Amino acid sequence: MIPDAPWRVVVVSQIPSVAKGYVDFVRAIGHEPVAHLAVRTQERLAASQEARDFSLRLLMEGPDDVDLVYPASKASLAPILRRYEADLLLCTAFPWRIPADALAVPRVACVNGHPSLLPRHRGPIPIAWAMRSGETETGLTYHLMDADFDTGNILAQQSVPLDAEDTLETMLPKLQGASAALLPVVFERLARGERGEAQEGGDYQSVFEQDYVYVDTDRTALEVHTQTRVWPLAGGAPGLRGPILERDGESRRLLETSLTGVEGAERLECVDGPLWIVESEPVE
Repeated sequence: MIPDAPWRVVVVSQIPSVAKGYVDFVRAIGHEPVAHLAVRTQERLAASQEARDFSLRLLMEGPDDVDLVYPASKASLAPILRRYEADLLLCTAFPWRIPADALAVPRVACVNGHPSLLPRHRGPIPIAWAMRSGETETGLTYHLMDADFDTGNILAQQSVPLDAEDTLETMLPKLQGASAALLPVVFERLARGERGEAQEGGDYQSVFEQDYVYVDTDRTALEVHTQTRVWPLAGGAPGLRGPILERDGESRRLLETSLTGVEGAERLECVDGPLWIVESEPVE
Protein backbone atom coordinates (compact mmCIF):
# COMPACT_ATOMS: atom_id res chain seq x y z
CA MET A 1 0.00 0.00 0.00
CA ILE A 2 1.28 3.46 -0.93
CA PRO A 3 1.53 5.61 2.23
CA ASP A 4 -0.25 8.94 2.33
CA ALA A 5 1.78 12.06 1.57
CA PRO A 6 4.07 13.49 2.63
CA TRP A 7 6.56 10.77 1.85
CA ARG A 8 9.88 10.72 3.68
CA VAL A 9 12.51 10.85 0.91
CA VAL A 10 16.20 9.96 1.19
CA VAL A 11 18.29 11.44 -1.62
CA VAL A 12 21.40 9.50 -2.70
CA SER A 13 23.98 11.21 -4.93
CA GLN A 14 27.65 12.06 -5.29
CA ILE A 15 26.83 15.26 -7.20
CA PRO A 16 26.07 18.15 -4.82
CA SER A 17 23.96 20.12 -7.30
CA VAL A 18 21.87 17.05 -8.10
CA ALA A 19 21.24 16.33 -4.42
CA LYS A 20 20.26 19.95 -3.80
CA GLY A 21 17.93 19.97 -6.80
CA TYR A 22 16.24 16.77 -5.64
CA VAL A 23 15.76 18.10 -2.11
CA ASP A 24 14.26 21.34 -3.44
CA PHE A 25 11.93 19.48 -5.81
CA VAL A 26 10.76 16.97 -3.20
CA ARG A 27 9.93 19.76 -0.78
CA ALA A 28 8.20 21.85 -3.48
CA ILE A 29 5.70 19.07 -4.27
CA GLY A 30 4.80 18.53 -0.62
CA HIS A 31 7.01 15.64 0.40
CA GLU A 32 9.70 15.61 3.09
CA PRO A 33 13.40 15.19 2.22
CA VAL A 34 15.04 13.73 5.32
CA ALA A 35 18.66 12.94 4.39
CA HIS A 36 21.34 13.10 1.69
CA LEU A 37 23.52 9.98 1.43
CA ALA A 38 26.93 10.08 -0.26
CA VAL A 39 30.18 8.12 -0.19
CA ARG A 40 32.83 10.25 1.51
CA THR A 41 35.79 9.12 -0.61
CA GLN A 42 36.51 6.56 -3.26
CA GLU A 43 39.42 4.23 -2.64
CA ARG A 44 41.68 5.69 -5.33
CA LEU A 45 41.13 9.21 -3.96
CA ALA A 46 41.58 8.48 -0.27
CA ALA A 47 43.81 10.94 1.61
CA SER A 48 44.27 13.06 -1.53
CA GLN A 49 43.60 16.74 -2.01
CA GLU A 50 40.99 15.74 -4.59
CA ALA A 51 39.15 13.76 -1.91
CA ARG A 52 39.26 16.67 0.51
CA ASP A 53 37.97 19.04 -2.17
CA PHE A 54 35.16 16.64 -3.00
CA SER A 55 34.07 16.33 0.63
CA LEU A 56 34.09 20.12 0.96
CA ARG A 57 31.92 20.46 -2.15
CA LEU A 58 29.39 18.04 -0.70
CA LEU A 59 29.19 20.20 2.41
CA MET A 60 29.19 23.60 0.73
CA GLU A 61 27.25 22.98 -2.50
CA GLY A 62 24.84 20.23 -1.52
CA PRO A 63 21.57 20.67 0.37
CA ASP A 64 22.23 22.43 3.69
CA ASP A 65 18.94 21.73 5.44
CA VAL A 66 18.95 17.92 5.59
CA ASP A 67 21.37 15.51 7.24
CA LEU A 68 24.43 14.61 5.16
CA VAL A 69 25.17 10.95 5.89
CA TYR A 70 28.28 9.00 4.94
CA PRO A 71 27.54 5.25 5.16
CA ALA A 72 30.53 3.30 6.43
CA SER A 73 29.78 0.42 4.05
CA LYS A 74 27.01 -1.11 1.96
CA ALA A 75 25.92 -3.00 5.07
CA SER A 76 25.10 0.34 6.71
CA LEU A 77 22.57 1.37 4.07
CA ALA A 78 19.57 -0.66 5.25
CA PRO A 79 19.91 0.43 8.92
CA ILE A 80 20.27 4.07 7.84
CA LEU A 81 17.15 3.91 5.68
CA ARG A 82 15.22 2.27 8.52
CA ARG A 83 16.44 4.94 10.94
CA TYR A 84 15.07 7.66 8.65
CA GLU A 85 11.85 5.71 8.05
CA ALA A 86 12.29 6.17 4.32
CA ASP A 87 9.26 5.96 2.06
CA LEU A 88 11.25 6.67 -1.09
CA LEU A 89 14.91 6.51 -2.09
CA LEU A 90 15.80 8.85 -4.96
CA CYS A 91 19.24 8.18 -6.43
CA THR A 92 21.52 9.52 -9.16
CA ALA A 93 25.29 9.09 -9.47
CA PHE A 94 26.17 6.76 -6.62
CA PRO A 95 29.17 4.40 -6.90
CA TRP A 96 27.83 1.47 -4.85
CA ARG A 97 25.38 -1.23 -5.93
CA ILE A 98 22.68 -0.87 -3.29
CA PRO A 99 22.08 -4.29 -1.68
CA ALA A 100 18.72 -6.06 -1.59
CA ASP A 101 18.14 -5.50 2.13
CA ALA A 102 18.43 -1.73 1.63
CA LEU A 103 16.23 -1.73 -1.49
CA ALA A 104 13.53 -3.49 0.54
CA VAL A 105 13.29 -0.72 3.17
CA PRO A 106 11.52 2.21 1.41
CA ARG A 107 7.76 1.68 1.42
CA VAL A 108 7.07 3.29 -1.95
CA ALA A 109 10.11 2.54 -4.12
CA CYS A 110 13.78 3.00 -4.81
CA VAL A 111 14.21 5.11 -7.96
CA ASN A 112 17.37 5.84 -9.93
CA GLY A 113 17.97 8.56 -12.51
CA HIS A 114 20.38 7.19 -15.12
CA PRO A 115 21.84 9.50 -17.81
CA SER A 116 21.16 7.38 -20.87
CA LEU A 117 18.23 6.13 -22.93
CA LEU A 118 17.92 2.80 -21.17
CA PRO A 119 18.27 0.00 -22.02
CA ARG A 120 21.16 1.58 -23.94
CA HIS A 121 24.40 2.25 -22.06
CA ARG A 122 23.84 0.68 -18.68
CA GLY A 123 26.82 1.14 -16.39
CA PRO A 124 28.82 3.81 -14.57
CA ILE A 125 29.87 6.16 -17.43
CA PRO A 126 27.02 6.20 -19.96
CA ILE A 127 27.57 9.70 -21.40
CA ALA A 128 31.23 8.92 -22.04
CA TRP A 129 30.27 5.75 -23.90
CA ALA A 130 27.62 7.56 -25.94
CA MET A 131 30.18 10.20 -26.97
CA ARG A 132 32.78 7.57 -27.74
CA SER A 133 30.23 5.76 -29.92
CA GLY A 134 29.59 8.92 -31.94
CA GLU A 135 25.94 9.22 -30.94
CA THR A 136 24.09 12.51 -31.37
CA GLU A 137 21.68 12.07 -28.46
CA THR A 138 21.60 10.59 -25.03
CA GLY A 139 18.93 10.99 -22.38
CA LEU A 140 17.75 10.60 -18.83
CA THR A 141 15.80 7.62 -17.56
CA TYR A 142 14.12 7.20 -14.17
CA HIS A 143 13.66 3.56 -13.29
CA LEU A 144 12.95 1.33 -10.33
CA MET A 145 16.07 -0.11 -8.75
CA ASP A 146 16.57 -3.87 -8.54
CA ALA A 147 19.40 -6.30 -7.88
CA ASP A 148 21.30 -5.42 -11.08
CA PHE A 149 22.66 -2.13 -12.38
CA ASP A 150 20.17 -0.02 -14.37
CA THR A 151 17.80 -2.87 -15.27
CA GLY A 152 14.60 -2.03 -13.36
CA ASN A 153 11.25 -0.99 -14.81
CA ILE A 154 11.24 2.39 -16.56
CA LEU A 155 9.02 5.10 -15.05
CA ALA A 156 9.91 8.06 -17.30
CA GLN A 157 12.43 8.86 -20.01
CA GLN A 158 13.47 11.81 -22.19
CA SER A 159 16.17 12.26 -24.83
CA VAL A 160 18.65 15.15 -24.84
CA PRO A 161 20.95 16.21 -27.68
CA LEU A 162 24.61 15.27 -27.52
CA ASP A 163 26.68 17.82 -29.42
CA ALA A 164 30.14 17.37 -30.89
CA GLU A 165 31.92 19.48 -28.27
CA ASP A 166 29.77 18.77 -25.21
CA THR A 167 31.49 18.43 -21.84
CA LEU A 168 30.24 17.48 -18.39
CA GLU A 169 29.65 21.18 -17.71
CA THR A 170 27.47 21.59 -20.80
CA MET A 171 25.62 18.32 -20.26
CA LEU A 172 24.51 19.03 -16.69
CA PRO A 173 22.02 21.80 -17.62
CA LYS A 174 20.53 19.59 -20.33
CA LEU A 175 20.07 16.72 -17.90
CA GLN A 176 18.68 19.05 -15.22
CA GLY A 177 16.10 20.27 -17.71
CA ALA A 178 15.09 16.70 -18.49
CA SER A 179 14.93 15.91 -14.77
CA ALA A 180 12.57 18.83 -14.14
CA ALA A 181 10.23 17.46 -16.81
CA LEU A 182 10.43 13.82 -15.73
CA LEU A 183 10.30 13.90 -11.92
CA PRO A 184 6.65 15.02 -11.70
CA VAL A 185 5.74 12.07 -13.93
CA VAL A 186 7.73 9.71 -11.71
CA PHE A 187 6.05 10.84 -8.50
CA GLU A 188 2.58 10.81 -10.07
CA ARG A 189 3.01 7.27 -11.36
CA LEU A 190 4.31 6.04 -8.02
CA ALA A 191 1.39 7.70 -6.19
CA ARG A 192 -1.00 5.78 -8.47
CA GLY A 193 0.78 2.54 -7.60
CA GLU A 194 2.25 2.11 -11.08
CA ARG A 195 5.51 0.18 -11.42
CA GLY A 196 6.62 1.19 -14.89
CA GLU A 197 7.52 -0.80 -17.98
CA ALA A 198 10.04 -3.63 -18.17
CA GLN A 199 13.25 -3.07 -20.11
CA GLU A 200 13.96 -5.34 -23.05
CA GLY A 201 17.43 -6.07 -24.40
CA GLY A 202 20.10 -3.47 -23.87
CA ASP A 203 23.76 -3.58 -22.97
CA TYR A 204 26.08 -2.99 -20.02
CA GLN A 205 29.32 -1.09 -20.46
CA SER A 206 31.77 -0.83 -17.61
CA VAL A 207 34.76 1.51 -17.30
CA PHE A 208 37.04 2.02 -20.28
CA GLU A 209 39.45 -0.78 -21.10
CA GLN A 210 43.17 -0.46 -20.29
CA ASP A 211 44.17 0.00 -23.94
CA TYR A 212 41.99 3.12 -24.13
CA VAL A 213 44.07 4.81 -21.44
CA TYR A 214 46.93 5.30 -23.91
CA VAL A 215 47.09 7.38 -27.08
CA ASP A 216 47.84 5.31 -30.17
CA THR A 217 48.81 7.42 -33.19
CA ASP A 218 47.76 4.53 -35.43
CA ARG A 219 44.26 5.79 -34.64
CA THR A 220 42.75 8.65 -36.63
CA ALA A 221 42.96 12.24 -35.41
CA LEU A 222 39.22 12.20 -34.75
CA GLU A 223 39.53 9.05 -32.65
CA VAL A 224 42.29 10.57 -30.50
CA HIS A 225 40.36 13.85 -30.22
CA THR A 226 37.29 11.89 -29.09
CA GLN A 227 39.44 9.96 -26.63
CA THR A 228 40.55 13.29 -25.12
CA ARG A 229 36.96 14.56 -24.90
CA VAL A 230 35.43 11.49 -23.26
CA TRP A 231 37.96 10.77 -20.52
CA PRO A 232 36.85 13.67 -18.26
CA LEU A 233 33.38 12.09 -18.31
CA ALA A 234 34.88 8.84 -17.02
CA GLY A 235 36.95 10.52 -14.32
CA GLY A 236 35.14 8.87 -11.43
CA ALA A 237 36.04 5.39 -12.63
CA PRO A 238 38.78 3.46 -10.81
CA GLY A 239 42.20 2.91 -12.33
CA LEU A 240 44.55 5.04 -14.40
CA ARG A 241 42.89 8.01 -16.10
CA GLY A 242 43.68 8.75 -19.73
CA PRO A 243 44.37 9.65 -22.37
CA ILE A 244 48.11 9.34 -21.83
CA LEU A 245 50.58 10.12 -24.59
CA GLU A 246 53.97 8.48 -24.19
CA ARG A 247 56.64 10.19 -26.30
CA ASP A 248 60.31 11.13 -26.02
CA GLY A 249 60.63 9.35 -22.70
CA GLU A 250 57.82 11.21 -20.94
CA SER A 251 54.16 10.58 -20.25
CA ARG A 252 51.57 13.32 -20.53
CA ARG A 253 47.81 13.33 -20.10
CA LEU A 254 46.00 15.16 -22.90
CA LEU A 255 43.48 17.67 -21.56
CA GLU A 256 42.44 19.49 -24.73
CA THR A 257 43.02 18.83 -28.41
CA SER A 258 41.88 20.39 -31.66
CA LEU A 259 41.24 18.98 -35.13
CA THR A 260 42.29 22.31 -36.63
CA GLY A 261 45.50 24.21 -36.16
CA VAL A 262 45.85 26.31 -33.02
CA GLU A 263 48.63 28.86 -32.66
CA GLY A 264 51.22 27.65 -30.17
CA ALA A 265 49.74 24.16 -29.96
CA GLU A 266 51.86 21.05 -30.45
CA ARG A 267 51.24 19.04 -33.60
CA LEU A 268 50.63 15.30 -33.20
CA GLU A 269 50.74 13.15 -36.31
CA CYS A 270 47.99 10.52 -36.39
CA VAL A 271 47.42 7.83 -38.99
CA ASP A 272 45.29 10.08 -41.21
CA GLY A 273 46.74 13.50 -40.44
CA PRO A 274 47.55 15.94 -37.62
CA LEU A 275 45.90 16.69 -34.30
CA TRP A 276 46.88 19.70 -32.19
CA ILE A 277 47.56 19.34 -28.46
CA VAL A 278 46.21 22.51 -26.86
CA GLU A 279 46.71 21.51 -23.22
CA SER A 280 48.33 18.61 -21.39
CA GLU A 281 49.80 17.75 -18.01
CA PRO A 282 52.60 15.45 -16.82
CA VAL A 283 51.57 12.07 -15.45
CA GLU A 284 53.17 11.43 -12.08
